[in-house]
Amino acid sequence: MEITSINASQFAKMFLAGAKNLEAKKEWINELNVFPVPDGDTGTNMSMTIMSAAKAVSELEQPTMATLAKAISSGSLRGARGNSGVILSQLFRGFCKVIGEVEEIDVTVLAEACERAVETAYKAVMKPKEGTILTVATGAADKAAALALETDDLTYFIEEVIKEADFVLNKTPDMLPVLKQAGVVDSGGQGLVVVLKGGLDSLLGKEIDYTIETGSTGSGFQKISAETEAEIKFGYCTEFIIVLNQPISEKEELDYKAFLESIGDSIVVVADDEIVKTHVHTNDPGLAIQRALTYGSLSKIKIDNMREEHEEKLIKDAAKIAEQQKAKEAEEKANEPRKEMGFISVSIGEGMNEIFRGLGVDYIIEGGQTMNPSTEDMLQAIDHVNADNIFILPNNKNIILAANQAVDLVEDKNIFVIPTKTIPQGITALVNFIPDHSAEENAAAMTGELDSVKTGQVTYAVRDTELDGKVIKQDDFMGIGDKSILSVGKELAPTTLEMVDEMIDEDSAIVSIYYGQDSSEEAATELANAIEEKYPDVEVEINDGGQPIYYYVISVE
Repeated sequence: MEITSINASQFAKMFLAGAKNLEAKKEWINELNVFPVPDGDTGTNMSMTIMSAAKAVSELEQPTMATLAKAISSGSLRGARGNSGVILSQLFRGFCKVIGEVEEIDVTVLAEACERAVETAYKAVMKPKEGTILTVATGAADKAAALALETDDLTYFIEEVIKEADFVLNKTPDMLPVLKQAGVVDSGGQGLVVVLKGGLDSLLGKEIDYTIETGSTGSGFQKISAETEAEIKFGYCTEFIIVLNQPISEKEELDYKAFLESIGDSIVVVADDEIVKTHVHTNDPGLAIQRALTYGSLSKIKIDNMREEHEEKLIKDAAKIAEQQKAKEAEEKANEPRKEMGFISVSIGEGMNEIFRGLGVDYIIEGGQTMNPSTEDMLQAIDHVNADNIFILPNNKNIILAANQAVDLVEDKNIFVIPTKTIPQGITALVNFIPDHSAEENAAAMTGELDSVKTGQVTYAVRDTELDGKVIKQDDFMGIGDKSILSVGKELAPTTLEMVDEMIDEDSAIVSIYYGQDSSEEAATELANAIEEKYPDVEVEINDGGQPIYYYVISVE
């Protein structure tokens, strides 16, 4: 059926469908990250960014194109996390500048919106690379411009644009050698294609759950909340998808539901000709799986122990109380007389946090490599720091764009983003702050000292790959430098020492070791002794960082 225009209500559904599709496939997109680290997060960042906008869209009762454009643009802007999320938000921002001026969307409007989206996103990235989400967006926009001269049919138009986006995506490994070496396409580009395909599904009338829940777990099913363990009759929340061998009949579907009711409760069964999505609380997930296998093969199997989840909730409640106390203290601090300069730092690990507090940081945003803070997180932190000039230390290259995006949204304070890419760079920046100098002088001096420190981080590989000329196997230890992987090995200490060897040169004077929550002071001391023995002219310091996932963060100056 030919479609020549899309109204605000239809486009709202298309956007929500795109968001839900990305949310459902975020883990798959995470796995496309080039570096095989346990915190690959492109899918998570893009999903959290678009879901922030989706929540704003879902709150519109009778959307117009103007209110819809504002909700998408503002929601994604504030919710943007990581480079991929910020770029996605900028694509939406440019797109919405065009659609917000019309009542309905046709091929001409859509082509112009795609072009503006690409222009806006490229402006947000200082050094754009080809072979990324920007390349995929450009390919889609160029195709849209050509098609707008050939057809009025939006269905055909969007299908062909997506085909071109897919084509360009599959060429990204030829544009970025690091992608070809890892055997993956660009994860950000894949995320964009997933969003587009979700929107097309909505336009074609496919059955989609448009519900957007605050604090969604991402599974689409309601999770257990405040029951006590004694009240949990069935302990395992079991979810999976049956890929059908043949369409399931109405009687088979009823029989299947009856069987699930005999072994559990909280049953949700959604079936079409190709798949059956299943959710059940049961004490024996194996029985549900065995029955499901009689209809076809299984995918997306997810089994959660709800009794353990309840215990985790109690722990989270205690953490929430602590966070409320922290917010109260921050509010009290904000009521103090306004000062000339203040500091915000991104950090994770209590040891790291204490180091930053000791260096004068007013507000710490919990996060970093394992969870990129959003632009909204930055804005909240800025609100809590009562100072005329505020320095933000992102301490991660994937957070700098979100911090810069916050700068444009603040009017009553001067914000300086010091482009720190690692925790040690953040510490170096603070050490070089001079209170008697102006904010501008300090910003220049702090930034100028960042190249004086090298950073290495030791973690483990989550999959097999080949990168930077090194063959990496799952569970290998990796020493990751500022620009490449420096060492790979089966044992932690030798791999760490090899990384340090690659970092130290004749000008090196100080090595600082920050050991994480999965390491120990004893192991760090042995490491320090080994470094001092090999490099007697170098001073070695040991600090309890407490950071997750990374056994050691090590700086060389």
